Formats: sequence, structure tokens, C-alpha cells
Amino acid sequence: MKNFKIFSLFILAMIGLNSCETDDDVIFIAQEPGEFVLTNTILPEYILTSTTGSNLGERFTWNSADFGVPTNVSYDLQRSIKGDFSDAVLVGTTSGNEIAMTIGQMMAAATEAGLDSNPATPEPNTGSFAVRVRAYVGSGGSNTEIFSDTKTISVVLQEATTGGSGITESTWGIVGSGYNNWAEGGIPDGKFYTTSTTGVFVSYVSLITGEIKFRENNDWGNNLGDDGADGKLEQGGANIAVTEGHYKITLNVNDSTYNIEPFTWGVVGSGYNNWGEDGPDAKFYYDYLTDTFKVGVRLIDGKIKFRQNNQWTIDFGDNGGDGTLDQGGDDIEVTAGHYTITLDFNSNIYTIEEDEIWGIVGSAYNNWGEDGPDFALTEVHPNVWIGDIVTLIDGKFKFRTNNAWGTDFGDNGADGTLDAGGDDIEIEAGKYRVRMDLTDNTYKLYKIE
Repeated sequence: MKNFKIFSLFILAMIGLNSCETDDDVIFIAQEPGEFVLTNTILPEYILTSTTGSNLGERFTWNSADFGVPTNVSYDLQRSIKGDFSDAVLVGTTSGNEIAMTIGQMMAAATEAGLDSNPATPEPNTGSFAVRVRAYVGSGGSNTEIFSDTKTISVVLQEATTGGSGITESTWGIVGSGYNNWAEGGIPDGKFYTTSTTGVFVSYVSLITGEIKFRENNDWGNNLGDDGADGKLEQGGANIAVTEGHYKITLNVNDSTYNIEPFTWGVVGSGYNNWGEDGPDAKFYYDYLTDTFKVGVRLIDGKIKFRQNNQWTIDFGDNGGDGTLDQGGDDIEVTAGHYTITLDFNSNIYTIEEDEIWGIVGSAYNNWGEDGPDFALTEVHPNVWIGDIVTLIDGKFKFRTNNAWGTDFGDNGADGTLDAGGDDIEIEAGKYRVRMDLTDNTYKLYKIE
């Protein structure tokens, strides 16, 4: 056996295979160069904007690596500014055949390359970085490895908009039985926000099963539907059927098109929902003022990660515990308490801050705390707390912080004004969107079903 191993090593060295490793029982013979390759189509250039940092930039795919014998293989997606990977940075790790890279991650690479989106500075706003896949057997430090071909990613940083995030509320909104019960009772339409492209707007919404349309200024004078269910919009067109879930809706009034895709970020882990076994992930809400995603949440001792659409296709942890988002990274250790968590995909960072988290408690929700935690609200803007969608039953409720009675609000007089320690608020069964505004001590519960 030893002589055969020496001969095999000699042959492998002569034909220039990427790597091999032997033991008393196994000889790994890797593929020829060129057989292990990235299979996705690379665009001529990727235009990166801070307003779309959480969006998918590119989904990198590859064929399976073959080490000559049946074995478990892991894959690292690496990026390099220099191009020779002497400065390799790990993007993500998987045992599958694809890893997604967000626009925020691409922007982080562009920033490291010295690119700048500020039009007032001399730094260039165009450049490139390289990517490749490392396949290996065993642990990440294994020498039994091969590398895919290298792809060059050309990027363009779009010039930044001055003033805050540069994002504003648009005049367009979402109306329908799938969002606000066709605005019955004055329920406002779902908000669209501006993007870097004039005439293209985006909304992050939770829908229920029903129908929707798009209209301007909460008015039927200018409304768009879809007569052929083909993604093309017509003035006054047919209602658009939707099913319950969390979505990103893109509206393009330039070419009268729209796109509805499942989209949400959430907290998952032993520190929240037993890695998804005990319920859905804690949903993040979009804050257009800072172009970030936020959630108010009660955690227990354990570990968490952030993932998209309650699935493991795209998830982020933190390698090194430095506050940087790493795709497929290490679990994040947390201790019991109440927190506001913020995801910033433009800077590729996150924060977990202890906070006073407002929630709904009562016979209408959790039997005054006896049957589980309060329904947590999230502070999306200073002193503005929202939550959707909460299912209530006939009963009463109040608002309180951190699942305790130290601070609570009711409503004396049922006039929509919050009163410290006030009367219980009566509610009828249904699904509601909640808004609590502590700038003027008011609240709204919008019944959508």
C-alpha cells in the first residue's frame, strides 16, 4: 500500500492536480483544473447603491467538487481585492452548491478597494474584486482542497444622495383586502419608498390572503392593477391576488411593471425560537430614515443568527464577534433580556442594544401574560412603535414595557390617547396593524380582517 501511495503522489504531481492527501485507507484524487468551476453568469457590471444594501447582489453557484472517493465536502466562497487571494476574505461557507452575496457585502468589498460614492471626493467610484470557491474535506484548515476558477466582479458605486439616507416616502401606496381592507375606516395604504432610480419604488410589507392594487396619494384617481396577471400594470386594471406572507414589492411607473417577491429578515436561534422549532423568526421592520432593518425582541440565554424568509438559504452570523455581518458566520451569543437589533446592510454591520421594548398584553392576546410573552412592537423611528400583524380575540389589552408592569399605558375615555396606568382597552377579534406614537401619546389599531 505504501508503494502505491508514493506512485499515486508522483503521478498527481506530474499531471499538476490541485491537491491530494493520503492516509492508510484513503487516497483523495482531486479534479483536473477547469473541472471545478463557478457556473453562474457574471454581469458586465454591478451597480451598487446604499438604498438596496439588503438586496441580493449575486447568487454564486458551482458544480460539485470530486475528490475521487465518496466524502463530505465543504465550500468557502472567497473574495479578493488584489485578485491573487493573498488577501482572501471569507464571504460564506456551505455544504451545498450556492452562496448569495448581498449588495451590502459587495459595497463593503468596494469600500476596501478604495471606491467612494461621494461625488465631492477624488476617489474613483468604479473598480473590481475577484471571487472563487474553495472546496475541502474535513475542517476549514484542511490541506485537502481545490479551488474553482476565478471570476472578476466589476462594480460601480452610484453617487450618494445627501441628507440622511436619501430615501423618502413616495406618493404611491398599496391598497386592498390583502393589506388594509380596501382602506375601510381610514386605514392608510402601505408605503412605498424612493430608490436611486427615479420612478422605481420599493415597499416591505406583510400581506394577508386577498387582493391588492397600487394607487397614488391614497386616492382612486390614479390606480394601477394587472389585467393579465403578467406583471404589467394598467390604469384601473384588475385586482392582484396575493397570499399571506412577508414581501418586497417593487413598483416601476416608468415601464408600468411590478414585482412581488417573498422577503423578510428575522432572528432565529436557541436564544429566541429554538432554531425555528418553536415558531417563526422575529420579524425585522424597515426604517427608511436610516435604510436599516430593526426589531424589538425578548431573548433568552443562547445563540442567534439572522436569516432571510425563515429559511437557511441566506443567513448571517458573526465570525470574531466584532459586529460585522458574515454570511453563514458563527452563531452570536446572547443573554436574556429585551433588545433592539439593527441590521445595516450598507455598512455590513449589526447592533444588539438593551432597550425598553413596548408590547401588547391582555385577555385579547396572551391572557395577561399567563400564556406567553407580550406581542413585541419595534421602534422604527424615534418614539414611533409599530407591529404587524397581530391576531387578537375579543377582550381587553394594554401596552407595557419588557413584559412587566413597571410602566404601562391604557386609555381613559377610549379616545385614542395613551394614559399611564389607564383603563383597559376593549377590542374585537381580528387581525390588526399597530402603531404607537409616543411623540403625542396616541395609538392606532388598524383592523385588516
